[in-house]
Amino acid sequence: MKEADIAKLLQAYKEDALSEAEAVQAIRDVPFEEMKFAEIDHHRELRQGMPEVIYAAGKTPEQVRDIFYSLYTHSQGNLLATRAGREHYEKVLEKVPEAEYDEMARAVYLDRDQSLVRDEKHKILILTAGTSDIPVAEEARLTAHLFGNYVKTCYDCGVAGIHRLFAHLPEIEEANVIIVIAGMEGALASVVGGLTDKPVIAVPTSVGYGASFKGVAALLSMLNSCAMGVSVVNIDNGFGAGALASKINKLR
Repeated sequence: MKEADIAKLLQAYKEDALSEAEAVQAIRDVPFEEMKFAEIDHHRELRQGMPEVIYAAGKTPEQVRDIFYSLYTHSQGNLLATRAGREHYEKVLEKVPEAEYDEMARAVYLDRDQSLVRDEKHKILILTAGTSDIPVAEEARLTAHLFGNYVKTCYDCGVAGIHRLFAHLPEIEEANVIIVIAGMEGALASVVGGLTDKPVIAVPTSVGYGASFKGVAALLSMLNSCAMGVSVVNIDNGFGAGALASKINKLR
């Protein structure tokens, strides 16, 4: 349900074009849509500012298509389906031809909300330790962008060549929120946390050799960071980092 729909409903009730029982029934019917394989939350845009985000992994292309289309017709904000393959995208195009696909971020999305103002003075900075961390970083970047934020990225500036990180100190100082993405031993989050007074969101990735345990080593390292103001999301969770960074960035 869009805000305009609620306004029309209230106006109809006010003008006696809709009875109290009919108005209550209309409100009762719209919180979610039963689709047999999914229950779509159409009130999430009102509560959180953006329609429900689809996690495409494990869903068939047809399921993603139908959920995406349902959200498209019941909302006015930007749409996002994460962990999506090209087969999901091709099905979505059947019903939403203006949808786009980001190969690196593995996401189907629709950037349609013209009311969003991305303020360059309140930016989110995304840093990665290595090039192999970029897919997770791009998921975070796209998420934060679709939520209405100005996002800047600096990739492949990990601690193995720490002078590369120091070259980005001006960007670190200018950022309002910083997302640090690293695999291996995950040391970059602590280093960045010690360089800034801004909140740091650390994302461990599954990048690394055997003893990295598919990101567990980086996760534990980040959780044990001695740097002040470092929070940690789940392994490879670029979406979670982008969404949290957006919420922090909009607290101003």
